[in-house]
Amino acid sequence: MKKSFLLVLVALLLVAFTAKAQDAAKTEGSEKKEEVSGLEVHGGVDAYFGYNFNEEAMKTSFTGVHNSFELGMANVILSQKMDKVSFVADLAWGPRADAANGSAGSSTDAIKQLFMTYAATDDLTITAGNFSTFVGYEVIDATGNFNYSTSYMFSNGPFYHTGVKADYAVNDQFGFMVGLFNDTDSKTDANGINHYGCQLSYAPSEELSAYFNVLHGREAIDQKGTQFDLTGTYQASKDLMVGLNATYKMISIDTDGADDQSWMGAALYLNYMVNDGLGLGFRGEYFDDPDGVNLGVASGSNVIDLTFSANMKSGPLTFIPEFRIDMASEDIFVDTDGKPTSTSPTLLFAVVYGF
Repeated sequence: MKKSFLLVLVALLLVAFTAKAQDAAKTEGSEKKEEVSGLEVHGGVDAYFGYNFNEEAMKTSFTGVHNSFELGMANVILSQKMDKVSFVADLAWGPRADAANGSAGSSTDAIKQLFMTYAATDDLTITAGNFSTFVGYEVIDATGNFNYSTSYMFSNGPFYHTGVKADYAVNDQFGFMVGLFNDTDSKTDANGINHYGCQLSYAPSEELSAYFNVLHGREAIDQKGTQFDLTGTYQASKDLMVGLNATYKMISIDTDGADDQSWMGAALYLNYMVNDGLGLGFRGEYFDDPDGVNLGVASGSNVIDLTFSANMKSGPLTFIPEFRIDMASEDIFVDTDGKPTSTSPTLLFAVVYGF
């Protein structure tokens, strides 16, 4: 299956360079002026205060500190386009960036994304470098999410990939992507390049879009993972946006006598803009961990996350008060007396600035 995937990727690259040669032949002997855009700079900063009523750290990403003012992330994104080619350099610093990048004290820790693209034709684009994952609904940047805290699916799914991918627009509604990557969430590969993924996109209108994603690869010497993921958004009205994410991961273990494992989840997102300065959001998530891969209960457990957020905007500044309660089938949390409990409520106040 891996060889077949490599053949497909090589074929797309050949199509890309053939198309480039054809374009060159058409313009030979005539002057062709390249369109060059100026260097664009944007990004964001964020910070938060979190109070967990159990006085414990949350089990999802980026908000793991209780009763403290905390820095999030500062990131600066540089980009430029020149005719058919472009680049993006996304540099980030702070606790949120460290958690997303898997900080290991190396010179690449500040690189959140670093990739180049080549538009071989109007329909085919090749991207190479380090880029955010195509799997899931939420993103690393606080400026890209309505809720400040993150879901269990996002926290346990991939954050980024390093490698090469090809995006092809079949028509105005359908698109397809294939990619070959290093180990997930790694800028280098310790096991030999063996991760690959694909995405089928469908956007029948400006209001509706859906993406079906698959990611597969060897995660350890005796372990392979395959994740199936579906995301979708629907702009139900001018003010109401509905989002959906559902994911299922299978973990195949080669060790004799060891059972395969899995986890799964689904979430519904509702965002309603009351006016230009105020938005109300809700996330309802169900996360099932039957084999104890992520929640730590060997016999299996699940958790429901209900998150209520407001987005209060003043120009580029967004203030996000948020209340969240996590309710588990088992006692995976600890209360203020140090006793196991099945619920964990949290109050957050975040400030996000995008530019």
